[in-house]
Order: sequence, then structure tokens, then C-alpha cells
Amino acid sequence: MTERPTRLYLPDDVPAAPLPGTTTVDAVIESLGVGAFQIRLLLICGLTFAADAMEVLLMGFALPGVNATFGLPPGALGATMLLSATFAGMLIGAPFWGRQADVYGRRPVFLITVLAGVIFGLVGAMAPNIWVLVAARVLAGFAIGGTMAVDYALMAEFVPRRVRGRFLVLTEGFWAIGTLLIAALAYLLGQLLPPQEGWRLLVLIAALPGVVGLLVRTGVPDSPRWLLSRGRVEDAHAALIRVAELNGQAPPVLPLAPPRRVPARPPRWGALLAPQLRDRTLLLALAWFGMSLGYYGIFSWLPTYLRTQGVDLPEAYRLAMILALAQIPGYLLSSLLIEWVGRRVTLVGFMLASAAGAYLFMLSSEPAWTLLASGLLSFSLLGTWGALYAFAAEVFPTTLRATGMGTVSAAARLGSLISPVAGGLLLSGNLGQALTVFAASFIISAGCVWATGLEPRGQAVPEGEHG
Repeated sequence: MTERPTRLYLPDDVPAAPLPGTTTVDAVIESLGVGAFQIRLLLICGLTFAADAMEVLLMGFALPGVNATFGLPPGALGATMLLSATFAGMLIGAPFWGRQADVYGRRPVFLITVLAGVIFGLVGAMAPNIWVLVAARVLAGFAIGGTMAVDYALMAEFVPRRVRGRFLVLTEGFWAIGTLLIAALAYLLGQLLPPQEGWRLLVLIAALPGVVGLLVRTGVPDSPRWLLSRGRVEDAHAALIRVAELNGQAPPVLPLAPPRRVPARPPRWGALLAPQLRDRTLLLALAWFGMSLGYYGIFSWLPTYLRTQGVDLPEAYRLAMILALAQIPGYLLSSLLIEWVGRRVTLVGFMLASAAGAYLFMLSSEPAWTLLASGLLSFSLLGTWGALYAFAAEVFPTTLRATGMGTVSAAARLGSLISPVAGGLLLSGNLGQALTVFAASFIISAGCVWATGLEPRGQAVPEGEHG
């Protein structure tokens, strides 16, 4: 007999029945359907996510030029710190900005983090020495950590439940576009300029999509779910009217039912460890940690590993572009399965496929098989990430959604920081040991997701104060 997943809602986060003559945010979102507003929001959040991918993966491509400019030997302290700098900033930024988004709103954090990411990205392009560059990348990561947590909270709160998971996966799918762009730019600049000149231009160009993202974000209203949770009923109604206008639908007529209680401040971070939320918070944090450890352990070091195997730099960049293309069908399949068979089954399936891909990579000896195994890894890992972001955005209550996303994202960044140590095994020739660590981390992550017992498919996102 098939196990029935634990219900998503808990006693404190079941929305109260609306008073006669009123309606709920969820009912209005469902009635307005999917239209121009949701498509526009998907493109805006997707653009930012592509820009984040470029920034996160940037140093892996820029490192040869940085080493040449500052005279750093391979494995130097500054170079090693540079690969981890962005992740270190994200480790702090994700929970910090997630908390700010739950206290002050999605929209201001939505704008501030993009602006900060652009500024520190430009500073890095002009860095006079390795330590200024490291500091700039830490601060850029601090901003990027916030955009990734807040974008998902906002998307989950504006999309009808029947396609919410699909939209959330497709948002993450723009990561593949960013990966493809940064690899293509690195390859192109490598053909046109010497490494010590090309890396600065690469860092500069990677910051520019954020400028466009900042401009288009100014027209996005704050989340009506968050506004209502803070007692701002009229502002929430105005945000829904904006959605209706862009979707070509009649604006909501009935007033919104006020929240049962409006606390002076949103619940503190510690509420994520209250009995109602503790299991899902800890299990998801472990799952995010494991997936990040394996993903970045493999792909942050893959270009360098290939060079140790005799693959020249342009060929390594071309391979990176091929692997980015392999991500796209992974995202598309994940966006379909997440609604057809559910979040948990999709996640566990992709995670186990990632573990299998790691072992295929270990067994591959011919270039063609190495490419095939790498493609399977890229396909399955990014399909996993798409579903994992969607799952996490749906299981925390509105008053803690961005905080929860920031917390599990911070766990992922911790895995990212550790991954260079494990990934270094690839360079030292201990390929079997490294890939066994990564495969085990994927399998453990799958067990954690299954153990949550949660299945958000077809359910409204939790609205309650304490989840």
C-alpha cells in the first residue's frame, strides 16, 4: 500500500474561513488565474536568477585570468578563498535578507539586494589586488543570497496552486541560461583577449543583467499574502487589483477578510524550530546541504579537473556550455513531473539519478562516456534543484516563508563552502573517493526529503503565523 504523505497544514496555519461578504487572498489568486502578471513575474525573477547563476559560477571561469594577473600559483590561499568567497557571503546573506523580507516586505528586499549585487560586482571588476576581489565577491554573495530566497517567496505567493510548482521550477530553470551565458562569454573572451585582461571584462559583463533586473522589478507590487499578514488589508487589495489589471480580469469586488491576529512583529527565526516546523526545517536544511556539497563539488572543479586530464581551456569551456544545455531538459521534465506525480517523488527520483550519474562519471574512461556521464549529472542535478526550490517555498507559512527559504539556502551555502575541499580530491587523483562522497550526499538528501512526509501539490501555501 502506498504511503500517504503527512498533510502540509498544521493546526496553527490553516486559514480561517472568511467572514460572510469577504474573500481570501488565496481565493482571489485562484480566480484571477495565470496571465500576463505571472508570466511577467516569471521573466523578471528568471532574469535575476540567470544573473545570479553567472555571479555564482563566475570565479570558476575567471580564476585562470585572476591567477595570471596577480601572480598566484594554482592552489594559492587567495585563489582558494576566491572560489569560496561568493558562497561565504551567501551563507550570511540568505538568512539575513530572508528575515528582512518577512519583517519589512518582499518588494524592498527584492530591490535592495539586486542593487547591492550590481555595485559589488562592479567593484570586483576593478579590484587592484586579490584581497579586494575576495572582499567584493563576499559582499556580492551577501546580496545574491537575498535575491534567491526572496524571489521564490514572492513567486509562490502570486501563482495559482494548480501551476505553482511548475512556475517555481521554471524560475530556477533560468539558472541554465545564466550558466550557458557565463560559459559562452568566458569562451569568447578567452579567444579575443589574454586571460589577465579578459577576466575583468567577464566580471563586469556578469554584473550588467542585474541592472536590467533592477529596472524591471520596480513595477512589481509587494505580496498580498505578506501585506495581509501584517494587517495591511487595503494594500493587499490594491496589489490584487494590479494582478487583475495585467491579467485582463475583473478586479476583486469583495473585501479581503482581515487576518485573525496581527502580531506586533513576525515570528522570530526560532519559530522555525518550534515543534510544528522543526522536522521540516532540519530535514530540508540537510537536503539542501547535501545537494550543494555534491553539485558544487563536481561542477566548480570540473573545468580545472579536465585541464589536468589534458583538456585545453577553450575545450573545457565548450564542454561547460554543453552541460548547461543538458540542464534545460532536466528543468523541463522536473516542471512537468512536479505537477503530475508530486513534489516528493520527483525530488527523490532526480536525487537518486544524480547519485547514479556520479558513479557513471567515475566509471567513464573514454571522452565520449565522460561527456555522457557529465550530461546525465547536469540533467538530473538541475532538475533536482528546480524541484527543491519549489518544495521549500511551499512548506513554510507566509510569515516565515522568506526566513525559511533563507535558512535552508544558508545550509546549501555551507555545503558550497565545504565542497572545494571535497572537490579537491578530483584534482589529487582520488576520483573514486570524491564521487563516492558526492553520491552519498545525494542519497542522504533523498532520504531527508522523503522523511518530511510533506506533499504540497494541489494545496494552498500555508498562511498562518506559526506554521
